[in-house]
Amino acid sequence: MTSIAREHNVSVNTVQRVLASCSHNFHSDWDSLPKHLAFDEFRGVGRKLHFICIDGEKHKVIKIIQNRFKKSILKYFGKYSPQARESVETVTMDLNCYYPDAVRACFPNAKVVIDRFHMIQMLNRSFNSLRVSVMRQLDRTSRQYKLLKGYWKLYLMRYDKLEKTKPKYQWRIKDSLTQEQIVNEGLDVDDNGVLRNTYEAMQNFSQAMQKHDVQAIKEIIYSKNIVGKQMHTTLLTFKRNYRGVINGIDLEYSNGCLEGLNRKIKQIERTAFGCRNFVNLLKRIHLEENVVTEKDPYSI
Repeated sequence: MTSIAREHNVSVNTVQRVLASCSHNFHSDWDSLPKHLAFDEFRGVGRKLHFICIDGEKHKVIKIIQNRFKKSILKYFGKYSPQARESVETVTMDLNCYYPDAVRACFPNAKVVIDRFHMIQMLNRSFNSLRVSVMRQLDRTSRQYKLLKGYWKLYLMRYDKLEKTKPKYQWRIKDSLTQEQIVNEGLDVDDNGVLRNTYEAMQNFSQAMQKHDVQAIKEIIYSKNIVGKQMHTTLLTFKRNYRGVINGIDLEYSNGCLEGLNRKIKQIERTAFGCRNFVNLLKRIHLEENVVTEKDPYSI
């Protein structure tokens, strides 16, 4: 605000009045809602998580709520007319445990769509947790430890993109290996085969998602192969949200637009060196998104 005041030859108080003159209510049209919504949260004032909802097609902000509690979400969307809530067709979200319940309560005709990025992220983290736990049981100077430690990025690559024909000298292990050989030898470190089973679950899910193979996804989720503890928990989460997972694979909607908006919000907070007032943060977000047209005579 000091920079804006200096640029336009006004006082900081004038800039504050202009900002305060923006309505912080941002009244909604209670008779209409977009057909496709996206839910998420972002960390804002006081490091607390705020709920945000946007239009999944036009990427316009619908509402930002000061908290992400289920009660607050139900209270807000309960203000819309039944016809408006019935018109919503899809709601895209991450794997937050109570968002699906809120969707079923507010939007009777909407399909829950689990974001693909969050599914892949959970799978990668599940495999990485097991890889690290196996790695920590090994001698730091051993070849097996170096295979799991130094080449961790190769395990997260798609298997079909690994180099399979041209060995290269690997200075960490003093040997010439292809990327495929490095991955396979690293997976063989675990004699029980749990590490390999977990890796195959991650890779097979990613490939099935790319091919939109619903049957393969179902087989992976309901597989009885022994996998790592965190991977087992991840697959159980997918099983509980099976319909949303399948919708995420079948439909084209995702939370990518919402993640981009969250990045803008982080930049707003960084530029302002943090915000202590939620209303001021809300005004800045809406002004950035051109939701409000300022008509104050001191407009700058």
